[in-house]
Amino acid sequence: MTSNKFPVEASHIMMFARAIGNESPVYMDASAAQREEAAGIIAPPTFVAAAAQFDPDPDDTLRPRPGQPWLGSGRNPSGIDRPDSASGGGALHAEQHYEYHQPLRVGDVLTVSHLPGRTWDKEGRRSGKLTFSETLTEYRNQNNELIITARSVGVRTERPVG
Repeated sequence: MTSNKFPVEASHIMMFARAIGNESPVYMDASAAQREEAAGIIAPPTFVAAAAQFDPDPDDTLRPRPGQPWLGSGRNPSGIDRPDSASGGGALHAEQHYEYHQPLRVGDVLTVSHLPGRTWDKEGRRSGKLTFSETLTEYRNQNNELIITARSVGVRTERPVG
């Protein structure tokens, strides 16, 4: 299990909301948001994906790091060979789910914990055995209250799809 801190600030919420094209007052105007059901500024859905920017030592390729090769979103844009390239298989992000237990609010400081989930296999028609693995991420506020649970599912193929 790994853990890091993620402060939730009004400017981050506003920029994230604008980036996804949602300029609802509940995401950026404190007085207007106060009159809504949420009774204050809250974070938009999927906002916790920004927690990757606060991880001091990410074990994945979500963001570039100065002086280090970066896989990015392409197959090999920086010349990095994926670990699975020698075996001929591939890996991809298959699913993402969020369960909201409470609204995420300005001023919260989240502790982000990554937990292992289930692993299972399925036979694929074109790529051989498919191995699915689940990662659970818990986002708890400064009072240790569970705010959001994220479930990510990845899949590895035995061989490339031909």
